This record gives sequence, structure tokens and C-alpha cells, in this order.
Amino acid sequence: MDIQKQRSLCPISLMLELLGDKWSLLILRDAILLDKRRYRDFLASPEGISTNILASRLKQLEGSGMLEKFPDPSDGKASLYVPTERGVKLLPLIVEAMRWGMSEFGESGVPEFALKLLEEGTAHYLEDKFIVLSDEREALSHP
Repeated sequence: MDIQKQRSLCPISLMLELLGDKWSLLILRDAILLDKRRYRDFLASPEGISTNILASRLKQLEGSGMLEKFPDPSDGKASLYVPTERGVKLLPLIVEAMRWGMSEFGESGVPEFALKLLEEGTAHYLEDKFIVLSDEREALSHP
């Protein structure tokens, strides 16, 4: 992102330029926490994103360095979307948004693993996730 063309240099404003729509954080949530990789997996999320919006957001998240796109080795027509380190660094924000949502709307709909993540914090999870995703990207880069 070219910060010279943004409306403000405020870090919150810059973040919202990348992620301020109602779908991007949900796509990253699914990629990071639920290990969704395929277009059809994201499309099956309970929020019901439309196909044209999903395609647009995946392209935008790839362009902003949040996801990396790879050919699917099991299906030559499909792609896999793997979170980058830049994308995974948003996990504390996602967890805090989850925490806030739970305090305002209750815990219904929060998966068990997410409750555990909320209790334990993100530091250890992030470290492990960086390693796993790095290995995944490496394997997909050199099939």
C-alpha cells in the first residue's frame, strides 16, 4: 500500500484502508484459525459471502500481502490461499474482536478452540502458527 495516497497517516486509518470492509477479517479468521485454504471453503463460511465479493477480497488480501496464493497440487484448476506472516500478525486483533463480541453478545457460536485461545493468549499460538505456515508455503512453492 502506498501510504502517500492515503487519507491519513494514522495507523488505525491505514489498517482500515486494508481491512475496513466487513469481509476481510472474517476471511483471515477462517484462513488463520480454521485453516481454510480453498475458495469453496471460504464460500462455505456461515456468514454467506457472495462469490464476487469473495473473489475481490481474496485478490485484495493477496495484493496487500496478507495471503499468498498457490496452485492447488491436487486440482490444477484451483488455488490455495495461505496466510502470510503479515496476515497472521493480525491474530491478536482478531482475538480481541472476538473477546469484545463475546462480552457484548455472548459466547454462542464461539468454537471451543477459540475459547481456549482466548484463555491462553496468542503469543505461543502465533509462534507455532508462523512455523507451520512457513513450512506450508515452502512445500507449496516447491512441489
